[in-house]
Amino acid sequence: MANRRMIHEGKAKIIYEGPEPGTLVQYFKDDATAFNGEKKDVIAGKGVLNNRISSHIMTKLEAIGIPTHFLKSLNMREQLVREVEIIPIEVVVRNIAAGSICKRLGLKEGTILPQPVIEYYYKKDELNDPMISEHHIVTFGWADIFELEEMVAMSFRINDYLNGMFAGIGLKLVDFKLEFGRLWGEYGELYLLLADEISPDNCRLWDVNTNEKMDKDRFRQDLGGMIEAYQQVAERLGLVPKGGIIEGGNINEQVAAGLGEIENELARERRLRSLNKVKPQKPTSKG
Repeated sequence: MANRRMIHEGKAKIIYEGPEPGTLVQYFKDDATAFNGEKKDVIAGKGVLNNRISSHIMTKLEAIGIPTHFLKSLNMREQLVREVEIIPIEVVVRNIAAGSICKRLGLKEGTILPQPVIEYYYKKDELNDPMISEHHIVTFGWADIFELEEMVAMSFRINDYLNGMFAGIGLKLVDFKLEFGRLWGEYGELYLLLADEISPDNCRLWDVNTNEKMDKDRFRQDLGGMIEAYQQVAERLGLVPKGGIIEGGNINEQVAAGLGEIENELARERRLRSLNKVKPQKPTSKG
């Protein structure tokens, strides 16, 4: 990492320039933050687990037709991704009432919503990521109506798939956050890709039988056992051996390094669907 140019450092990840044009390297830190960075700690191994879980989920979503920025895992903490222009909107999909929606609407935590609810938040740390509407998004040019429609359609599709996937390993998908990015083609065509990560850091996951929280709420609410919960999610997904890779705050580097790489085999081959209404035309030379 010392020889790479850092592009951006966030609360949980660092973005470096990639080995070839159009790529970036996404590094997962062990930093845990909550309440827009007001609460902080370092949880050994969190980045390793999130990298592995997110890599796995991205490849599964690509297989059902959701284009993602993920290309392949590089090592325990890094993954190679496409370089995209991040849309400054967080799309939150809620299936069960938890977190801020309970405070805002007076709902009891655990209330099953009659249908999934989508909310939007403006990605601006200094403003505490305020909740916004579709009208805000279009009016201020953060995304146009076609991009917004595509984000919503993809979010519902992702929700359907993840609900089934997590139910299959005994977890309830309470809610989760998505981010999307623009990829520009050679002739100005526009593609929309799922970006960022999908992990227990930005999903609320509860055990089906006990409702035990298996996500970052363990850190937010001082419940303890955050890394054990993340390991349990990874283990149920078949991504780490039984017993995990972290014990007593120490990473078993030998076991972690021996985990197989995850590659998004469809990503480079998939023909992306342009959001442009007019098919881009190859420029013609004038003689």
